Amino acid sequence: MRPVAVACLMLVAACAQAGGAPRAAGPAPVPVLPSAEAAPTPTPAVAPHVFVIVMENKSFAEAMAQPFTARLAAENAVATNYHAVAHPSLPNYLALTSGSTYGIRDDGYHALPDSGIGRQLTDAGVPWRAYMEGMTGGCLAGTGSYAVKHDPFAYYAGGCPADVVPMEPQLEADLAADPAHAPRFSWITPDLCHDGHDCTALVADAFLAALVGRITASPAFQAGGLLFVTWDEDDGGAGNQVPLIAAGAGVHPGQSDRAYDHYSLLATLEDLLGVSRLGEAASATPLDELVETAR
Repeated sequence: MRPVAVACLMLVAACAQAGGAPRAAGPAPVPVLPSAEAAPTPTPAVAPHVFVIVMENKSFAEAMAQPFTARLAAENAVATNYHAVAHPSLPNYLALTSGSTYGIRDDGYHALPDSGIGRQLTDAGVPWRAYMEGMTGGCLAGTGSYAVKHDPFAYYAGGCPADVVPMEPQLEADLAADPAHAPRFSWITPDLCHDGHDCTALVADAFLAALVGRITASPAFQAGGLLFVTWDEDDGGAGNQVPLIAAGAGVHPGQSDRAYDHYSLLATLEDLLGVSRLGEAASATPLDELVETAR
């Protein structure tokens, strides 16, 4: 991977949260992705650490117009023909984690079978965590800036396993951990403002810059980790085309116009983590033009 120096400095005044109160965001830290010379592509069949960040409700064009997202894509790998699979949010999150929408076309609560990539990893003895920003009262209590519909792990088996945790302080602790003790798979759901659902794309972009900076500076990422950033769905007017950006070890910098969707990302995650593909991911095209995969 070519050397990367990502710099993003944005001043964000305020954003409207779900409850209407303003939220101020300061300048974003400067994230720096490791160079290929500093962190060579690992040779094992599976990636040691994989991170996924899911943002909200922005078309490919709007998301890519934001300064940090544009720079992250330009310096790494981006799928330019990547699509969400449904509207509204929930079925996309289910597709990303279990390979099925279960026929759901709403954001209501549905107790689903004990399935999904989390269950797979637990059964395989692979440590993982899902970090939910704003979650304070348990994963089924959708209060404040946390939305249950953006937490797919809350639906499988009718409730969250212990691996689903509030984003802070657990993410900070895990990012500081020695790679041998860090989760192999980390899913991150920002809150309703920081994911762009209730706040502007610029506010969400500033948050993403700071979050990516923290991840890419972590020992786990520096030890051959991979990061995927995508959006759950578009704004309803762009054919559900959204960005998918990959950064880290084994990434092929540049653009791919091959047709991919959320099932492609799930297939890639399962290949990288050494578990079988679920549902529609079994026949999906993995993101092999963007990253080296196990298959």
